[in-house]
Amino acid sequence: QVQLVESGGGLAQAGGSLRLSCAASGRTFSTYTMGWFRQAPGKEREFVAAITWSGGNTYYADSVKGRFTISRDNAKNTVYLQMNSLKPGDTAVYYCAQRKGGIYVATTGYDYWGQGTQVTVSS
Repeated sequence: QVQLVESGGGLAQAGGSLRLSCAASGRTFSTYTMGWFRQAPGKEREFVAAITWSGGNTYYADSVKGRFTISRDNAKNTVYLQMNSLKPGDTAVYYCAQRKGGIYVATTGYDYWGQGTQVTVSS
């Protein structure tokens, strides 16, 4: 059974930084694409970033491009999301997800999901 566990969320001030981690277990981590999504209150879950199994390809939502960086360490079965220059609009629950195949921006393309970690950015 695949398990994804996010950590690193919390409260940050606008302009600050946070680093999220997602630890995976249950199947060969290094062969799957990983994604980060977020969901703000009253809104649909939206794509944030994704990275292919090798780390060679990444893709970002326009809203976070240039501020967020996704990376992975296959030896540690962990994917990261470094979030810089945070804005109040980044406030949401952040989820990591795993899928077979290449980068995909829709939630329906992902097989497994973590429980999420709350990120709150104050102005």
